[in-house]
Amino acid sequence: MTSTPAPNSAENPWPVRTLNKKIADWIHRLGQVWVEGQLTQINRRPGTRTAFLTLRDPAADLSLSLTCDPDLLRRSAVPLTEGARVIVYGRPDFYPGRGTLSLRITDIRPVGIGELLARIERIKALLGAEGLFDVRRKRALPFLPHTVGLISGRGSAAQRDVIAVASARWASVRFRLSEVPVQGPSAVPAIVDHLRLLDDDPEVEVIIIARGGGSVEDLLPFSDETLLRAVAACRTPVVSAIGHEPDNPLLDLVADVRAATPTDAAKRVAPEIAAEVAMIETLRSRSAHALRNWVAREQRVIDGLRARPVLARPQLLVDEQRTVVERLRADLRRNQQHRLTVAHHQLTQLSARLATLGPAQTLARGYAVVQRIDDDAPHAVSSLDQLSPGAQVRIRVADGAARAVVDSLEGSEQ
Repeated sequence: MTSTPAPNSAENPWPVRTLNKKIADWIHRLGQVWVEGQLTQINRRPGTRTAFLTLRDPAADLSLSLTCDPDLLRRSAVPLTEGARVIVYGRPDFYPGRGTLSLRITDIRPVGIGELLARIERIKALLGAEGLFDVRRKRALPFLPHTVGLISGRGSAAQRDVIAVASARWASVRFRLSEVPVQGPSAVPAIVDHLRLLDDDPEVEVIIIARGGGSVEDLLPFSDETLLRAVAACRTPVVSAIGHEPDNPLLDLVADVRAATPTDAAKRVAPEIAAEVAMIETLRSRSAHALRNWVAREQRVIDGLRARPVLARPQLLVDEQRTVVERLRADLRRNQQHRLTVAHHQLTQLSARLATLGPAQTLARGYAVVQRIDDDAPHAVSSLDQLSPGAQVRIRVADGAARAVVDSLEGSEQ
């Protein structure tokens, strides 16, 4: 009957050999695997049947030890050198005696240019589908950046070109330098770390990532997905200045501005002071000319208004209206005088007719007017029926009147 081992505890700890054996058992269960990476060290020890290599992840600061038969390296169709991208096939081995892990490989295949370009195209399609290349995400560069972050190789020509050209164009520009490896397995982690530091710096207003030209393998870090996503996540505008005009890593598509060369990046970031001063002078001259033209135009309008009679001789309008008023007054006076003359003539004619038809003229011809005055209301007598003997009457003639008493009445027959 087999006894059950006591559980691991502080009272029953495992010895190192037991732990290493258990780790080795778990790792050996993984079996054969394919792994991709970049060779950073190749050590062929003379007189031994084992070659030691180091395989590094191109996007992270991680590495793995490899072991293989030296003949495997010699049989490679392409010479293997440090920095080469490879795909290896092997089984993980854990050595309990040293507590180390390595990958015993039986096949190694260099990654060709075609495979690298195909991988870049796959990354391009993936990021393009996510919208990381959309022009609406691009941010405008500041007009006069006081501090520019520059990520480049230590003492590289790209670094010197950017600083020299930018300083010559705008002397007050300052640079925050970040010197990193720009190729090889450590390039991407270093660039990403420094990119984040510059993006977090509130004084840095724009970041330039610069490198000279190179082969497709040399420029691979600038098409790495980790770096591209880090650039897309930056809050600070990023300028890609990688290589020369034919070089087109994917960083050019993700960055806010793509510069053909490091010199072109410096020109885009730092405006040329002479050109800006000349532009200012041109704008000042144009604005002054436009202002003078506007003043002259308005002066002509004012002169035209002042030359009008109503403003040149304002009393002329009053004089003209006074003449009209005087003419109307004369017409009115003449019309009234005419109407008065006509009315006077009519009155004279009516007066003459009235005088002719009136009693005075009749009395002057020898007639008399008899009025009975003994009644309550004196009245003229026009018939004998209105008289009676003894009635008192007043007889009016042309030159006076007399009172009389009716003695008797005589009809017209008598």
